[in-house]
Amino acid sequence: MDRIKQAEEALTKTKETMNQRYRLGYHIMAPANWINDPNGLVQFNGEYHVFYQHHPYNENWGPMHWGHVKSKDLVHWEHLPVALAPGDVCDVDGCFSGSAVDNDGELTLIYTGHHYTDKENDVFFQNQNIAVSRDGVTFEKIGENPVIAKPPADSAHHFRDPKVWKHNDTWYMILGNATKEKVGRVILYRSADLRKWEYVGVLAQSDGTLGFMWECPDFFELDGKYVLMISPQGIEADGDDYNNLFQTGYLVGDYDYDTNEFVHGAFTELDHGHDFYAVQTLLDSKGRRIAIGWMDMWEANMPTKTDGWCGALTLPREVTLGSNNKILMNPVEEVSLLRESEHHVCKNKSISGDYLVKTKEDLLEVKAVFELTNTTASAVGLKIRGLNDEETVITYHLEQQKLILDCSKSGKVEDGVRNATLEANGLLTLRIFVDRSSIEVFANDGQATMTSRIYPGEERLGVEIFAYNGDNNSEVLVKELTYWNLKDIWK
Repeated sequence: MDRIKQAEEALTKTKETMNQRYRLGYHIMAPANWINDPNGLVQFNGEYHVFYQHHPYNENWGPMHWGHVKSKDLVHWEHLPVALAPGDVCDVDGCFSGSAVDNDGELTLIYTGHHYTDKENDVFFQNQNIAVSRDGVTFEKIGENPVIAKPPADSAHHFRDPKVWKHNDTWYMILGNATKEKVGRVILYRSADLRKWEYVGVLAQSDGTLGFMWECPDFFELDGKYVLMISPQGIEADGDDYNNLFQTGYLVGDYDYDTNEFVHGAFTELDHGHDFYAVQTLLDSKGRRIAIGWMDMWEANMPTKTDGWCGALTLPREVTLGSNNKILMNPVEEVSLLRESEHHVCKNKSISGDYLVKTKEDLLEVKAVFELTNTTASAVGLKIRGLNDEETVITYHLEQQKLILDCSKSGKVEDGVRNATLEANGLLTLRIFVDRSSIEVFANDGQATMTSRIYPGEERLGVEIFAYNGDNNSEVLVKELTYWNLKDIWK
């Protein structure tokens, strides 16, 4: 049987018995079973396409396929048939992550073929392949595959996640890689036709502190600077930084195409929540750089596996460059299309201690603005509360200048707290998106973002704002508290 058809039939079968309790209302998910990295973010024939690493036969990671959704507005997504299935000579054991380009009306996927030589001991080799489509739905792997058969001679076997773009009349490809000495790096190739590739050299590599492998690289120009986004594996935790198993972050600097010299600053984490990895971006027709990440983390507790599915992608975020070369991420403006009803709770109201707004709705956008210049509080924040003891808490500590996301009472019992440094400068603006099993926090227009999966077991009680000084209630001026009920795009 055709492998794509077989995968689709497996998804249909699982959907019939899938538990819906944690299914997300407005995020990209597969119809059923496992997903991880976003792949191939691209605009094609006026529509946004997002692909993703997908195992259509099981709720666990397995032989990687490419799942596929498209949208006209980055909000309302439509599932399309599985785009790539492994099993050909060029990709026997998996169609791993990659990217997509519109090559004069031919939608071209560039991806890694995975090949085990000793599966039990995770010994493998990887190559780079291409599949093409005219209709944006059905893809054909080209006869020239693999277009890059093996990595440079000084490489380890890690050689994956091609990101391809065009500069002037030349195609460029970066790949996640590691040296034989286990130093993470990104390497660069170029091509005139996407078929024959020439190795240029190393774009950037670890100074010894940034892990043994750099996954899912992305490289682009932003406001006159060049940004390399990477997902390093093997960085040790350092205080509030690098607290997940693997990290995602960026380097910003200046780049010369003629010399392949990238002079950059220090590595900075992109998101300080529990569940953000393998981010990819596209440049859209409006000139925006838009990022989407995997909204999970390797080896994390994933309760939805018992429900017949696992994995989701973040909201699309517009990436901009702030002061001191800091990357800011904020939801794309189109997310306002999700809003069904608006509730203005208070404006310029002084609160003392707690202030609860009752709502049973489980799909919410919340905006809270705290005036901090004259407050007596040492900590202010917001809770998403369940009927009894469950809560997800976002707290800002004024003196420490620290934003804290605590999910320990909403399904992250162990290791439930994450911290981010935030200089609020007298005003704290929180924009929070809550879905059935996720929370995304954007503070002060993207100065800090925190993304985590949550797994509440109770019905929602509502949203509570608070101001404390130690154990005592304090006053704070709430300039605005507004929430919106959001639509479920999958119903």
